[in-house]
Amino acid sequence: MTLDPISVSLFEMKLEEIHSQDAWLRYEISRRDFVALFPVRFKNGKPLRPDHPGNAGVDREVYLKVLVAFKQTFN
Repeated sequence: MTLDPISVSLFEMKLEEIHSQDAWLRYEISRRDFVALFPVRFKNGKPLRPDHPGNAGVDREVYLKVLVAFKQTFN
């Protein structure tokens, strides 16, 4: 799999949806900054699972939602 701008955009839209559904996130971090916490990186043509941004205050539940969105987008 190579860089697919449509899949990357879809993943970013899913991140925006996660952000908009969480009142705490909307209050603490902008949508743009939240999406920027989870950049899509590729290795050997395959997308790499996003890392947990430890210092950004993203809790486990939100991170799990991000992982589900990633898997739905890139599988």
